[in-house]
Amino acid sequence: MSKFFTYEERLTIQKELRESHSLKSIARLLDKNPTTISREIKKYSSEVATGYPGFPYNACKNRFNCRKKDVCGWDCIRKSTVYCKLCKECNAHCSDFIPEICMVRFKPPYVCNGCENISKCTLMKTIYDAEHAHIAARNAISQSRSGLCVSEQEVQRLNNIVTPMVKQGQSVHQIYIEHENELMCSEKTIYNYIDACLFDVRNIDLPRKVRFRERYKKPEFKVDKGCRIGRTYKDFEIFMNKYPDTAVVQMDTVIGVPGGKCLLTIHFVESSLMLAFLRDANTSQSVIDIFNGLDEVLGAETFDELFPVILTDNGSEFSNPTKIERREQAPTDFARLRTNLYYCDAGSPYQKGAIEVNHELIRRILPKGTSFDQLTQEDIFLMMNHINSYKRKKLNNRSPYETFSFYHGEDVLEKLACRQVAAKDIMLKPALLKK
Repeated sequence: MSKFFTYEERLTIQKELRESHSLKSIARLLDKNPTTISREIKKYSSEVATGYPGFPYNACKNRFNCRKKDVCGWDCIRKSTVYCKLCKECNAHCSDFIPEICMVRFKPPYVCNGCENISKCTLMKTIYDAEHAHIAARNAISQSRSGLCVSEQEVQRLNNIVTPMVKQGQSVHQIYIEHENELMCSEKTIYNYIDACLFDVRNIDLPRKVRFRERYKKPEFKVDKGCRIGRTYKDFEIFMNKYPDTAVVQMDTVIGVPGGKCLLTIHFVESSLMLAFLRDANTSQSVIDIFNGLDEVLGAETFDELFPVILTDNGSEFSNPTKIERREQAPTDFARLRTNLYYCDAGSPYQKGAIEVNHELIRRILPKGTSFDQLTQEDIFLMMNHINSYKRKKLNNRSPYETFSFYHGEDVLEKLACRQVAAKDIMLKPALLKK
């Protein structure tokens, strides 16, 4: 007896509810448990605030005898109405509004589909609609199966086992046979983690790897969403409201060709200065190594000043926030916080729009589809020097280099390997990196 419903079964539920049949009778008809039917109705029903023809939504206890006029003042959207109770804005503006809730909605079958008074009811209603329920259920199943929920500690544990042996030339199959009890996962899972760049080794490091044609949508593997607790975009807004003068740094990844080298971009919003670092693989460890390197080069005091808050997206390469946020003194000992990392909402790149816009300048030199495999970090420094010397209208016709220098000084720019390029020599074309 399956707990999943087909569209036809949901249509049957909707029809039976309209005819006021009980949950037990619906369950017998569909050969399912009554609890399953009850759970389906509660989960996928919708609350609707509607009235009926000629009478808008009105949930006030006094709606039948009320004779009030001009409740909302002179800006009434329905001035031809005799009484305010006939206006859909009445409840929101009336000081004498007393809400009435129909308690029948909270008793089996928990919906208003079969209510004999529904055609003349102006209260909040609970409706089970088969089409809406089917779409919502499909979306819920799709989201539950997308990605992979695994903690960063578990990924690190598996990485410590697999990576050294792969670097010795062993295959994943050999490693799995010898360490099956220690790994506590399937061989396929290990391959999935390597494909998702969660380990320090890549497919190219494997002695023999059968290549399959990529599917239209490759599944995304992410580390445990628990790492984002307290680091959401809402938490970021709360932090900025509390400390409004804090400088924000945005971070992102620029991809060359899939599986090849990529860039980590760091954008100082206040000055529009952008740093870019070449990485061999899009892994979380590569991001951690870059920040540890910046911390060492700049010094703790300057690093804390430049990176008080970092805003980034939900990419798997940023899924180990603890190692980015804290200054590591020893393998098991973490010192004080060096930065605060927050994540944008999924599918909301506009929340870090400044860095997204600045990527357009990178794409002038490195168009989409360009491989970064032949580039060196010196090439990337050269490209960013030209971009950072490019004057911007929003900076009062100054360049990001000049603006950043005003705030933090030339010595910091020198530590970041930033050099100013003369205006006449600036080139934002692919020819800049032609070898």
